[in-house]
Amino acid sequence: MGFLQDAPQLSHPYRGDRLLIAWLDRAFPSKRRAALDTDLDALGDYAQMAFERSSRSTRRKPVLTQWDAWGRRVDRVELTTAWQEGPQLTTRHAILASGHDNHEFARLEEFARAYVYHVASEFYTCPLAMTDGAATALKASGNKALIDRALPHFLSRDAYSFWLSGQWMTENTGGSDVGQTETIARQDPEGQWRLYGRKWFSSAVVGEAALALARPEGADQGTAALALFYVETMDGPDRKPQLIIDRLKDKLGTHELPTAEIHLDGLPAWPLGELAHGVRQVAPMLNVTRTWNAIGAVASMARAISLARDYAVRRRAFGRLLIEQPLHAQTLADMQAEFEGAFALAFEVAYLLGRVEQNAATLQETASLRLLTPLAKLWTGKMAVSLCSEALECFGGAGYIEDTGLPQLLRDAQVYAIWEGTTNVLSLDSLRALAGNNSLAALRKVIAGWLSEAHNAQASFAVHAALDAAATHLDAQKIERHALEAGARGIATTLARCAAAALLARQAAWSSSRGDERPAAALRRFLGHGLLRLSDISSEDTRLLLE
Repeated sequence: MGFLQDAPQLSHPYRGDRLLIAWLDRAFPSKRRAALDTDLDALGDYAQMAFERSSRSTRRKPVLTQWDAWGRRVDRVELTTAWQEGPQLTTRHAILASGHDNHEFARLEEFARAYVYHVASEFYTCPLAMTDGAATALKASGNKALIDRALPHFLSRDAYSFWLSGQWMTENTGGSDVGQTETIARQDPEGQWRLYGRKWFSSAVVGEAALALARPEGADQGTAALALFYVETMDGPDRKPQLIIDRLKDKLGTHELPTAEIHLDGLPAWPLGELAHGVRQVAPMLNVTRTWNAIGAVASMARAISLARDYAVRRRAFGRLLIEQPLHAQTLADMQAEFEGAFALAFEVAYLLGRVEQNAATLQETASLRLLTPLAKLWTGKMAVSLCSEALECFGGAGYIEDTGLPQLLRDAQVYAIWEGTTNVLSLDSLRALAGNNSLAALRKVIAGWLSEAHNAQASFAVHAALDAAATHLDAQKIERHALEAGARGIATTLARCAAAALLARQAAWSSSRGDERPAAALRRFLGHGLLRLSDISSEDTRLLLE
């Protein structure tokens, strides 16, 4: 037999991840580190095992069986092996429970675990994010009966009592615009609320509970009249008959995740709070679920780069290894620098979320989190698609072949820019954040604090110059709302890159003092790519191009 190319190998997703280790070394208290390291080691071992398992087996999808052999409606979903293993891993390593501990590093602990586990989980982390968001919304509601009933299950450290929660918001009428929600909440003669309607995307239909938006019967039209309800899906071992799974979605990616279209035909429900302003009650979970999205995006980027770098030292072309080819090495270095910026921003948002929840944050940090969360989500989501696409090119034709497992990286990455708000929706949300509470001023103060730890004149000048340009651009566009909205992507991406650069500078200074110059190189490369992404908007050109 002739030449056979070695497949790329996956380095240990924790012990081989210098970014995560260095970030935790700098930011995480040493007295809590041993317990966290134990979990991260174990999750890394699992991720490496799952990678090897996937290379030896054919990928599976969940299967929906709607009727049993005797004609009884069962709506049973058969899950992949990774999903079957999910409850044990989640509870054994406190992936969710750790995020709700009472200290300011709780969210950092949680998202470090989620980052290592994510790709191996086959997007079991999606319902984990939903469950985390539901737990957060329940806490914010103050509904003691529901908190006592559901929270011990959502945050359980025992697989047998652990529950997943879905979020049933999206209907045929649209995703982000929920004002046209058609699901109706109606009280039966005993006073029990019941839901009737159709939900178009239900990503955790295999869970035991969900939060759902519905319009109380007789309520006005529009978003403000919607209420948020808690439901449970199971009656012992069987799915409740009032929850009907119409079909599983056939999606571009995240194939192992059983996303469903469902009908609700009188499913019992309990309101979280008042029978109105349900979208407002959803708001507390958005910082959580969008942070999950950003962490998932950087985890996918980490996997793509890890495999591309390993392949570069195994694949020989034109008489040299790929890593010895100047242009290929340049490409990998550019990818690494952008990834390090995305990683720094996503994990800072996770850390700030914990500080805010534990009332340990400054006023500026609290205001900044409202802005940084959509910025991190939208920027990392778009970058994941771009970087995973570039990584596939690094493999040449092999990157286009399904049974290498590589195309899955790109297909799965596309979800990050869509789930929890598209890039445009999040860009406009960032504008709303900028319009209130002096968010830009607060962000500038927080960024200045990061830069003060960096002692890097080049980075400080570049970041402040870009922030000045963004502020000037915002002021110039405020007189015309149309132009402001049209340029929202550029504003959001610029602010995200400024924050990432400042965080890279802080990490580079810390690492350099310990003899590691690689973060400093990433900073220089990132700055070299530029921070500004602003553009002059011509409404006339837009009109002409769309005719």
